[in-house]
Amino acid sequence: MRSHRRLRRLVVDERTTYLWSVRHKHRDGDVCREVLNLCLDGARTRVVFRSGESGSGRYVADGYWFAGCVADGRGHLLNLREPGVVRALVDEATRRELLPGKGELDGWELFHPVVEAVEVSRAAAATPGVPPGSPPGP
Repeated sequence: MRSHRRLRRLVVDERTTYLWSVRHKHRDGDVCREVLNLCLDGARTRVVFRSGESGSGRYVADGYWFAGCVADGRGHLLNLREPGVVRALVDEATRRELLPGKGELDGWELFHPVVEAVEVSRAAAATPGVPPGSPPGP
């Protein structure tokens, strides 16, 4: 069985390799959160998904789903332990010029573009003859 605590490698290109891990965290008096830890050349960045108040549309696993999952309550769920989801988060944060960087990012700001990117990628992978990353047809 694979350890969920180990660092994993995400190779972006021949010069860029992130180390990453996912943790579920609690602090006294604070809400639950799922944290994606990214490390690139010593620069550590945390992509944090904090649980929202009831009805906020911001949900973290906290025993409801598999560890590492975040959802918006409208049927969109991301499993932060999937390398494809991590890659989509890295790509979106890089596109917004948030990576590489030090500190903390609000994962909910990246959530919907990443859900869309992951869905397009999965649809392309499930369609024979369509290159991955291609937009869906008419």
